[in-house]
Amino acid sequence: MQREIETDVLIVGLGGAGACAAIEARHAGADVVVLERFTGGGATAISGGVVYAGGGTFIQQDAAVTDDVEDMFRYLQLEVGDVVSDEVLRDFCEHSASNLRWLAEQGAVFDSALCPVKTSYPTDDYFLYYSGNEGFSPYRDAAKPAPRGHRVRGKSLPGRNLFAPLQAQVHRLGAQVHYHSRVQRLLVDNGRVQGVEASIVQSGVWSKLHGWLEKYAIKLVNYMPRQARKLRRWGRAIEVRHGITVRAMARRGVILSAGGFVTNRDMISKFAPKYRPGMPLGTAGCSGDGIRMGLDAGGAVSEMKRVSAWRFLNPPEAFVHGVLLNRSGERYVNESLYGAAVGEAMVEDNGGVGILVIDEGLRKLAKSQVGRGKTQWFQTGPALLNLWFNCRRADNVAALAAICRCPEASLQQTLDDYNSAIESGEPDAYGKELRSALAPPFFAIDCSITSRMWPLPTLTLGGLVVCEESGQVCDEDGAPIPGLYSAGRNALGICSRQYVSGLSIADCVYSGRRAGRSAASATTL
Repeated sequence: MQREIETDVLIVGLGGAGACAAIEARHAGADVVVLERFTGGGATAISGGVVYAGGGTFIQQDAAVTDDVEDMFRYLQLEVGDVVSDEVLRDFCEHSASNLRWLAEQGAVFDSALCPVKTSYPTDDYFLYYSGNEGFSPYRDAAKPAPRGHRVRGKSLPGRNLFAPLQAQVHRLGAQVHYHSRVQRLLVDNGRVQGVEASIVQSGVWSKLHGWLEKYAIKLVNYMPRQARKLRRWGRAIEVRHGITVRAMARRGVILSAGGFVTNRDMISKFAPKYRPGMPLGTAGCSGDGIRMGLDAGGAVSEMKRVSAWRFLNPPEAFVHGVLLNRSGERYVNESLYGAAVGEAMVEDNGGVGILVIDEGLRKLAKSQVGRGKTQWFQTGPALLNLWFNCRRADNVAALAAICRCPEASLQQTLDDYNSAIESGEPDAYGKELRSALAPPFFAIDCSITSRMWPLPTLTLGGLVVCEESGQVCDEDGAPIPGLYSAGRNALGICSRQYVSGLSIADCVYSGRRAGRSAASATTL
């Protein structure tokens, strides 16, 4: 193997952001080399394949959905906050429809079948849906709701169907991709990033085994985490023992698109300790290597404590008719909201405690709302598991308080207030519309961050601070670091404050294309 590689643009990580960066850089005429730790795809390939897009996309138009850029912008302002400037957010919205069209031009196939109900993720019959909080107050008061979750065609979780065309296009355009390559450090000279040092496992039996181990670790991690960790330890051993050290030099720039840091439990403990008990959602590549290298080069980070925790209560819809309680026996969120909003309220403000209380009628209704043709398998399994094995009966409020380990008086007041508001037709304190009066016998379901029956998926949102015009990594003073760029969850971006389905991949496309264009047009060394 060549011990030294030279190119115009060097990309670390071939996930959604890295692929988009490579395509843009090649279209700009730059030579491109990509170093990918495994076989490509990252978190994008194992995702639901949802792109958050609006403002009148060709899919929305096919579905007779009316939407405009201003409504999309006003809604996202509430979700995104000030993590990026209004100018960048507006630019993101204005280019949303064209970015979706661009993905289709690369080969991704979308569909305009509109989901008729609000759900965390649609069945295989539907591909356009409300993937965030658009229909709930106060969001709907600020902007006209529209379905903006564009799911790529495919069954179950078709993230691979979104990534595969991008990967094929990277190769078709002539980018040189080295798989099974773990980048160890950046090479910096006189303050400028000039390349990287990497360990590459050559093609053959060891590289095949390296890819196989991670493939099956991803399949096992949610159900057999210890076995998945063992497979990944073996994979790291292959990198150490059978990797060849290579220096890759970039004449114009290095782009870090190596994902977040959710599988690096030390980094989680340091930056986001509240979320340490949660279930990591990602690949072994989401190890924080790109962020660490950016920090070593003098880059600044932001929003590292922001983690998206997904406590989806719907489906089954019957669950959101119940109440979610803390240890004080009080409600703290609109149970109908998108799972990340519920998870944030649970972890940030209530110690990670969530006790869902329903009654016999809702329990029976919930059982009827899950199953073949009604929910995806990954929704059906947890729902039934919790209904059968994580659903504790209480014949009165005193018994329910004992199960919830909360004050009986406080719990009684919560239930009285909830039922009284329903009976009187008064607005819910949290703007909730899906409500049912609760009566004994009650059932309590533990959905806390520590629940073994209902693990809480988590992914990191923060990353390296980048220049909003170019995607160039900035230092603590806000000055760009010469030769270094970042994109996707490796960098601070559109969804670094809050997450709704499809927003991360949409940001990967937006920030990846930006970094690819900028690096390709940079001055050559």
